Amino acid sequence: MVRVSDSLLPQISTDMGVSVGAASIVVTAYALAHGSVQLVIGPVGDRFGKYPCIIAACAAATVLVLLCGLATSLPMLVVARLACGLAAGWIIPLAFAFLGDVIPYERRQQVLGTFLSGQILGQLFGQAAGGVLGDLFGWRRVFFFLAALFALATIALVIEFLRNPITRAGHATATRSRGFVVDNLTVLRSPWARAIIVMAFIESLFMFGGFAYVGADLHLRFGVNFAVVGLFVGAFAIGGLIYSLSVRRLVERLGQIGLVTGGGAMLALAYATIAFAPHAYFAPFAITGIGLGYYMLHNTLQTNATQMTPEARATAVGIFSAALYFGQTLGVAINAPIFDRFSAVPIFVMSGAGLLALGLWFAHVLRRRRAAGL
Repeated sequence: MVRVSDSLLPQISTDMGVSVGAASIVVTAYALAHGSVQLVIGPVGDRFGKYPCIIAACAAATVLVLLCGLATSLPMLVVARLACGLAAGWIIPLAFAFLGDVIPYERRQQVLGTFLSGQILGQLFGQAAGGVLGDLFGWRRVFFFLAALFALATIALVIEFLRNPITRAGHATATRSRGFVVDNLTVLRSPWARAIIVMAFIESLFMFGGFAYVGADLHLRFGVNFAVVGLFVGAFAIGGLIYSLSVRRLVERLGQIGLVTGGGAMLALAYATIAFAPHAYFAPFAITGIGLGYYMLHNTLQTNATQMTPEARATAVGIFSAALYFGQTLGVAINAPIFDRFSAVPIFVMSGAGLLALGLWFAHVLRRRRAAGL
């Protein structure tokens, strides 16, 4: 649901009679809402329990995703996607905070890497099915199908909550909220937390500010039909699955410094490839590289985010996640007029260069912390 509109942008723009750049406000609106709500969910999750809050968010998202498919104009679709972001924005950060409560730090990066496989499979299905199902049945029915999946997920979460004591034990052992202001100040007063949050913002700005236009670029530059665009863009998740299946070995062999350095370099190479590819069939290989490089860098950021302020874990992860969506929002918005006027090539070049610089900076900071014994 989060990434499905990337592949649907060309269809939405045609149906609504607007340019792809104008239609990209659907992506921007969702990211803005998703990011904004995460500034307030942390204390609520710590107070009422992270798992019950996830159930409530999934139930609300079921209805709101359905409304996206019923929208009859671009403004109505924008409002519906805004509402989806406000509901779904609770799910992933509170899930990460829940795992932070119940998984020791020395095992956490491997566990989070395995957990990512669920997100990655969702992205694979969302981006690929967005193009394929949208081409076959229209973009509206894609949202109807996603609403049905949310309904099934809500039922499954309720059943698990009733029968699995771990879902309640996490709240019992976690630190409790000391209030919205105190928890947020606790996070923002930490220099390490501030650094991780800034890095998350920069990562998302370059990563998804560029990636949102990959599907539209393939369609417009190479004439690739919507179904194939969806399959090509879905290769991002294949790269993520490669990471999740090999995360234990990668962490053991490369460590966090090697992961972020290698991830940044791979992202730069992959974005350069897709920018200057002479044929569309280079795209799935480059996009797979983007997925692998991204998760090498991003999972390391996530792992550090779950431990940057353990005394306010849900708030910390919420702010971290908000930074990701604010970065995406700004990146997509800035790049919209660039795409309409100059094509996606300069966007991809800037994205690759920015992510390489971020990986090198993050590696430098990690070395300094290791030398200081932190």
